[in-house]
Parts: sequence; structure tokens; C-alpha cells
Amino acid sequence: MTREAIAPLPKPENSKGKPRRTGVEIEFAGLTEERIARIAADALDGKAERVEGNDWKVSGTKIGDLQIYLDIFLRKEADNALKEFGLRIGREVIPVEIVTDPLPREGLLQLSDFIELLRSEGAEGTGRSPLYGFGLHLNIEIASDEAEDIVRPLLAFALIEEWMRSTWPIEMTRELLPFTAPYPRKLIADLMTLGPDATLERAIATYRKHTLSRNHGLDMLPIFCELRPDLIDPKEGKGGTVSPRPAFHFRLPDCRIDDPNWSLDSEWRRWWLVEKIAADRELLDRLSHEWRAAKGGFHPFGDKWVETCDGILKETGLLEAARA
Repeated sequence: MTREAIAPLPKPENSKGKPRRTGVEIEFAGLTEERIARIAADALDGKAERVEGNDWKVSGTKIGDLQIYLDIFLRKEADNALKEFGLRIGREVIPVEIVTDPLPREGLLQLSDFIELLRSEGAEGTGRSPLYGFGLHLNIEIASDEAEDIVRPLLAFALIEEWMRSTWPIEMTRELLPFTAPYPRKLIADLMTLGPDATLERAIATYRKHTLSRNHGLDMLPIFCELRPDLIDPKEGKGGTVSPRPAFHFRLPDCRIDDPNWSLDSEWRRWWLVEKIAADRELLDRLSHEWRAAKGGFHPFGDKWVETCDGILKETGLLEAARA
């Protein structure tokens, strides 16, 4: 991992002038929770301890505390007998998950080095088995609670999500799971109508009108519930409990941890691209105009939006930067 990795976002600081932080959730197989905890404690100078059942915590590391557990809904919801059954069968198809504290750029670089160490120790990603459908989630702190710092990244993601899914296809197993459904087309269209200068209240009302699901590539409910709990209650979220926080919950990245050509940086660049588009008002307007043109009318052989979007991003140089 080079020091040029984890490129700074267009707005690298929050409203208090401090570096924006990103929490990371990594899903993979091939190693037990205890083994991962021991590796982390040795590599990151922390203390590993079992906290409950097979759940582990590594505290006081160079990148803060790490939570390590089998990522299965049965862990906390089911009775003991059903939970134990789920854990036994789950190890064949359900990943272990590492959850980090919010990290600045230097912490993300250190985490990336740790991920490479896990690869060398036998960690397995989505490509290892047709039953695997693992992801890597990024929780990127918002630049501020101003509307443009929330609405424009949302609009940018909505515009390029279809292209992103075509450019970086989701593993079949993960696509079948109800965790990363694409945004409804009507939501995207209404966000286009609102435009990049929409108020936060109107954006929330539009989002809520079309979906309250947490299971999207970009889950906006944590931000909306944090900033305007009077407009969306955390209990209304469908597909998991909403933990209000001022961070974009980006669920579309992949985890191919056993692939030497894959890295945390390759997934970070997906979100970096979203924010680069969001920061360019002229590009946002152009993409919006072309999206409407592509999606309007009758297209018997497809609407060609992916190809159009790809061409625009190549022209701007952003495509090459995102794939570097």
C-alpha cells in the first residue's frame, strides 16, 4: 500500500476543521474470530479479549478498538438453541466481520496494511466460493450538516449507481441477498427534479416517500435520523436497526481480501468518485441532463445510460482515477 492510496476527499475536513473519519466493516471467511483477534493484537499492539460467546474485542490498538464477530442476525436475536445451530451452519456461508472505530486517513492506511496481513494468514473473500457474498462497508463522516454536503453526494451516487454496478459487478450470492438493492428508479427521478440545491427537508421527504429500507448500496437513514429525527424515526427503518450517526453508510463495496490485486484503496475509490462528482456542480448538472435523456421515452434495446455515463466519466478523467 503506497502513501498515495486513500486519496483525500474533495472536502477532507469536517465543519470543525478536523479530518473527516471513516468507520470500516469488513466481511470475510477463512479465519475464526479468535484467530483474527490474536493477529490484530500482535500486529496493532492491542489487547484481545472474548466478550460474549464467540464475539471478540481488541482494545487499545494503533487504530482504536476492533469488534470481531460472526456476522449473523441470529447472534443477538435468536434463543440459544437456534443461535447455536445458526453459528454451526453459518461458518460455511456467513462471514466473520471486523468493525473499526472511525479512522482518519492514516488509520485507513494502517488498516489496509492489516488487511494485507490477514490475506497472508488465509483470509478468504467473495471470489473463493460461489456461496460467499461478502462486502466491505464504509461509514464516511459527513463534511457538515449543510444540505449541499448531504444532498449532492446522495444525488451523485443515485446518478452513477447503475454504472457502478455494471463496472464493478456484485458477486451473485451477495446480489441475491437483501442487502444491496438498487435505488428505486422513481426515487432517482425525483432526486433529479429536486436538484443539487434541494433543502435537506425536501430530500428526506423524497427519500422517505420511496424507501425506508436500509438495504441499499448507499443507506441514508443513519444521517437522516441523526440530523432530523423529527422527520424519520430510527424505528421506521426496514431491514435492520438504524443507528443514527452523521456518516454515509456505503454498502456497495466488495471484499475480495484473498485477491492480491484488491485493496481497501480500490474500494475507497468508489466513494471518492461519488464525492468528486458531488463537488462539481457542472458535472452534476450534465449527468442529470443525460440521465433524463437516457431514461425518457421508449428504448427497445436498452437505454444506454451505462455507456453514456462511462463516456462522460472517461472524458473528465475521473474514470481512470477511480480505477487506478
